Amino acid sequence: MSTYVYGITASSHPALPEDMGGVGDPARPVRILKAGRLAAVVSDAPEGLRPKRRELLAHSNVLAETGAAGCVLPMRFGSVAPDDDAVVSVLEERAEHYAERLDALEGKDEYNVKANHAEEAVLHRVLSENPQLRAMTEANRQAGGGSYDDRLRLGEMVAAAVKEQEARDATDVRHTLEPAAAAVNVGPDSSGWLANVSFLVARDEADVFLAAVEQLRKGHPHLEVRLNGPLPPYSFVEPGPGDSGLADAAGGAGAGEVARE
Repeated sequence: MSTYVYGITASSHPALPEDMGGVGDPARPVRILKAGRLAAVVSDAPEGLRPKRRELLAHSNVLAETGAAGCVLPMRFGSVAPDDDAVVSVLEERAEHYAERLDALEGKDEYNVKANHAEEAVLHRVLSENPQLRAMTEANRQAGGGSYDDRLRLGEMVAAAVKEQEARDATDVRHTLEPAAAAVNVGPDSSGWLANVSFLVARDEADVFLAAVEQLRKGHPHLEVRLNGPLPPYSFVEPGPGDSGLADAAGGAGAGEVARE
């Protein structure tokens, strides 16, 4: 039977609860495979695994439970090896790489910060900071709404000003929080947020980071800021060469995205 891989830890990692269940219906029992200094958190892989919410949550819950007891390198959802021996082989072949990443991430968690504009608040901010837009808005109001061309021009200028504000705010999110983090990973521009940034934060510096998030919120009342964490360091696990030994059996779905919701 093929083997499903949740994450990689040190072989000295504290034992997991005996009744821990993972993906599958019924949930497959989670177990540990050891190879020298490393260990893999695994279970039998169910057939026909698909990235449904229940399965994504099962994957992320195993990682959260494992990470609560010590550092874990989370594998993405759907990481499957042909069997236990194949997993042990990957651990042995990539031992130096995985050990380096475990050392780098020890005592640290990921916090994901997403931000978007509160529509009415950002319009108020843009108008308050732009005398030309205020004057055009007032002129249109006094003219009973203004002509079609006047309204179109004003709308285009407001949209451009909001877009410029988005860029400034995305920079502010990163610059406000980055000093309290050990590393930063910026999410894709297509995420639907003006900022989608993950921060690697030392656990003994978490209070400093959380205070910086509150500072960001207070200083930017026109932003809706969503914080999720602490999480396993999904965004800071660098795959080593040859990690294709753990095949993606479910289309590359990201359990990390579910955990960040």
